[in-house]
Amino acid sequence: MGRAWGRLPQRSDFLRVAAAGLRQGTPAFLLQAAAQDPALAHLRIGFTASRKLGNAVTRNRAKRRLRAAADAALKELSGASVDLVLVARAAAVSREFAAISRELRSAAERMLRKLPAPPPAPPS
Repeated sequence: MGRAWGRLPQRSDFLRVAAAGLRQGTPAFLLQAAAQDPALAHLRIGFTASRKLGNAVTRNRAKRRLRAAADAALKELSGASVDLVLVARAAAVSREFAAISRELRSAAERMLRKLPAPPPAPPS
């Protein structure tokens, strides 16, 4: 069974999303969003954790938990033309998983409402 979302493959994608300026913070993560090319029309998500969070084991655990939360919470957004970046915070390791999933779903829905409408596709 595949994921309902794709990966953000390059650092430039992460920087573009961060520069877009749309952010929503929760105790477990910071969610950043940016509209993408309407031709893609596929939800893409990137995950990151800085060294401030802890050692490699802690950072990887936080990212795994955020990936699992995205699998559980963002299935219905799979056709959205948006790029999301989740930046792990310290609570991502210890917070209850159901709370992380719930916060991710509500934060993503708020971000989609804030995103500007995509430009119309050029006529072909």
